Amino acid sequence: MDAGRELAVLEEIVASTRRRIGPLIQNRIDLRAAALSTDPALGFADALAAPGFQIIAEIKRKSPSAGVLTETLVPEEQAVVYVDGGAAAISVLTEPEFFAGSVADLQAVREAVDIPLLRKDFVVDSAQIYETKVLGADAVLLIVAILTDDELARLYDAALSVGLDVLVETHTEHEVERALEIGPQIVGVNNRDLATFVTDLGTAERIAPRVVGRAITVGESGVSSVDGARRMRTAGFDAILVGEALVRADDPAALIAELRAV
Repeated sequence: MDAGRELAVLEEIVASTRRRIGPLIQNRIDLRAAALSTDPALGFADALAAPGFQIIAEIKRKSPSAGVLTETLVPEEQAVVYVDGGAAAISVLTEPEFFAGSVADLQAVREAVDIPLLRKDFVVDSAQIYETKVLGADAVLLIVAILTDDELARLYDAALSVGLDVLVETHTEHEVERALEIGPQIVGVNNRDLATFVTDLGTAERIAPRVVGRAITVGESGVSSVDGARRMRTAGFDAILVGEALVRADDPAALIAELRAV
């Protein structure tokens, strides 16, 4: 798939998301009220900032780049295994069309474990943020590449207003500078190029000096081995987000323990 096609896929995902959230937007006021009445979130940022190298373990069924990762995933069972391995937090994909996720996956994981949960989706409206809190997640992903500066700032503030932590995802040096303008507590650097879907750990290594020490930092995508985890830790990252490798691993708990120990 060429770069133009990959960018078109990203645009399709965002367009699909906008269509999907129509009913949510209509109920935005009620969702915010419901979000404000929920229990306090668990500390996602605190979990990542704890001593040691932390792992955000992801529950993910498929992706546009890798296709179907597993046909047999049971989210709540996978989550328990992640906890057994020592994951600091769990990321749950909820995008249905391109990643085969669902809010039901998030709810099932919330019922099964008591560590912080990140809802990973393509957030473009505050209604999704309020829904995230109602569903029981503790943090939400904001992707700089799909948001204007104003949208990023407004959505970040909306998340904080209902007690959610935010992982602000970047892919380039320019996106890091845009992210830092809002003073985020957590910044992720995704090693996957959104134009080609190719992963290169050199991306996070190159960008690290611009963000390490200015926020809690997360290396995202492309880590499947101890060597990759070590590269991210050496670059200064506080945590890594690992999905595909864990979903495909014969022993995800053991892999998490190995990645944490670098």
